[in-house]
Amino acid sequence: MLADVLGLSERNAAALTPESGLFGHLPELDSMAVAGLLTEIEDRLDIVIEDDDVDGEMLETYGALLGFVQSKIADQAPHS
Repeated sequence: MLADVLGLSERNAAALTPESGLFGHLPELDSMAVAGLLTEIEDRLDIVIEDDDVDGEMLETYGALLGFVQSKIADQAPHS
């Protein structure tokens, strides 16, 4: 998704690790790109990201963003 939204090469996207910096580290990820990325995440994964969910920590690293998305998926999954 990052590659699609930010136009990263496959090589650069594949090189991301949980410790890779995102906002402030990837020049492609500016504030407008953040909005596009969050919208794409919502659309593709059928989750809702509230404005108050978004903070600097969740966009600090690739691992933090993955953890945030995984927790949103788990929170919004039907409970039996």
